[in-house]
Amino acid sequence: MDRMIYVAMTGAREAMRAQSVVAHNIANASTTGFREVRRAVDSAAVGGPGLATRVNPVSLPDAWNPNVGTMMHTGRELDIAIQGQGWIAVQDAAGNEAYTRAGNLRINAAGLLETASGELVKGSGGPISIPAYQQLYIGNDGQISIVPQGQTPDAIAVVDRIRLVNPPAQDMVRSDNGLFRMADDSEAAADASVTITSGELEASNVNATAALVEMIELSRAYEMQVRAMHAADENEAATARLMRAGG
Repeated sequence: MDRMIYVAMTGAREAMRAQSVVAHNIANASTTGFREVRRAVDSAAVGGPGLATRVNPVSLPDAWNPNVGTMMHTGRELDIAIQGQGWIAVQDAAGNEAYTRAGNLRINAAGLLETASGELVKGSGGPISIPAYQQLYIGNDGQISIVPQGQTPDAIAVVDRIRLVNPPAQDMVRSDNGLFRMADDSEAAADASVTITSGELEASNVNATAALVEMIELSRAYEMQVRAMHAADENEAATARLMRAGG
């Protein structure tokens, strides 16, 4: 009976963990540039004396869905969306380079360009500082141009170029805050082939309908494992009663 209980217990545990990942995806179905998280599990033999009759599920690092989300037109000058593959380089709270697809940008009180969650957008020499302007343009190559405040429309000045990169997906890992970084903690090289569109945003690539169906399936799997544990407990009690009756 202990073998049956162990199998059911490990199955219920992993179903519950998987549910938390799916719930996280559903909660971010409307988050700009969000990449769907995928849970992976492997099996490993449990060591120790006796026969090798136990296998334990081992959680692998969470994978993620690299597919591009739907493009949404906003018309806002500070909204940008990467066309195809690629990433926007930002500076995280620790000062390290990280990468995001969330292009809903803003200018903070210090005049620095940042994402909606507060990460500074990097340019050719670090965080991008935007002077006071009348109009702002972001080109397909990430170049930021402005008409300075008080100048005529033909007085266009180039401010900086957004740092755009496109490292292989297998070389990147996802952080808990939704940002991505290189697995070896290096900085990806700038890629001139990455292009963006101004006035658009990329939606989350989570399929909310599929995620809800998966949540229901995981809930049923969890209930099935719990019922198996109850059945094992009842069988053990019935066996004990038979042994006492026979004695």
